[in-house]
Amino acid sequence: MERYSLVARTLHWVMAILILFNLWLGLGRESLPGDWQVMPVHKSVGLTVLALAVLRLVWRLTHRQTPLPEGLPAWERLAAKVTHYSFYGFMLLVPLTGWIMSSAGRYPLNWFFLFDVPKFAVTKDDAIVGFSAEAHEIFAFAWIALLILHVAAALRHHVILKDDVLRRMLG
Repeated sequence: MERYSLVARTLHWVMAILILFNLWLGLGRESLPGDWQVMPVHKSVGLTVLALAVLRLVWRLTHRQTPLPEGLPAWERLAAKVTHYSFYGFMLLVPLTGWIMSSAGRYPLNWFFLFDVPKFAVTKDDAIVGFSAEAHEIFAFAWIALLILHVAAALRHHVILKDDVLRRMLG
């Protein structure tokens, strides 16, 4: 069985945890305790996901990809490709749209209260800000649907098909 590299597995699982945590923060922000710094932490995690997504993309482009297992039907190969490209899109677009929105806000944008992050030169009246606000929310919900599909497919491979697809990413 050919496994994913340690770097690929580490990036996958660290990002999975950060993304799930950030989706929870974003969706639950109004029901979480008021004294929690929910949105600054949400923004910091989003910026971290964006940086790791760029790192992950560079890694993917400069290292040999672990091939899909032999015997997968063509539709499943296509679904895997479309899903993974979509994940890269969401890992870049969701944080970028959030950064654009935050840039139009009155609060400083910082990374875990350690240092300020430059803002884009936009105002609340700019069309890109309104578009980003809508896209951020729509993309987040689409990402959740894709995550559910991804987990279901991994479990299908592990529990029903009993192949090595999930084990390759577990290490």
